[in-house]
Amino acid sequence: MPKNLDGLYKKIANFVYETNIHSRTPRSGFWFLGSGSQSVAEHLFHTAIIAYALAHLEPKVDKSKAVLMALFHDIGEGLTSDHNYVHQRYGRLSEANAVKDIADSVPFGAEISALFTEEQQKETREARLVKDADNLEWIATLRAEEEKGNTKAKKWIKIAEKRLKTPIGKKLGRMLVTTNPDSWWFDAKDAWFVDRKHKDQKWNKRKMV
Repeated sequence: MPKNLDGLYKKIANFVYETNIHSRTPRSGFWFLGSGSQSVAEHLFHTAIIAYALAHLEPKVDKSKAVLMALFHDIGEGLTSDHNYVHQRYGRLSEANAVKDIADSVPFGAEISALFTEEQQKETREARLVKDADNLEWIATLRAEEEKGNTKAKKWIKIAEKRLKTPIGKKLGRMLVTTNPDSWWFDAKDAWFVDRKHKDQKWNKRKMV
């Protein structure tokens, strides 16, 4: 840790501003999908939530490590931007170098670098789980676009499903594909949406599932 506390806080302040750029960095695959939008920050947050949920289904996984790994797995895209499938074929920049530059700028960078490297190697339970969470987040996002009528999304979902590696990831993937993205809150048969009576009806059903 730097002896100069002002210097330390300056580094962290720059890190705060640098990582905020992820909220304004678009996920570029939507350009080819033809509908929808998402920032890298939105993707990172949702992937971390999914990793946390998956970790509860796999007792041997370190939940805290999985969540941190999910949060940092695309941290370099603030510098390189997100690369869709076409970009990856023809002009992929070095995300590893970007992560190294970020890690070198802060006193806790060694942990960020280690998490990123582990996720990229996909050898540990946590890394495999996080990679599945990454693809499950994409499947969930595509399902929302499919429900809006984007027929291309359905084809992309089938490809994303094939990338899932863990048993729990595959099972959750199948469940996502067969579950309507709005089913957690909306049921057309629920009379509450018509007369606003029996307001607890839908939520009681939800708890009983």
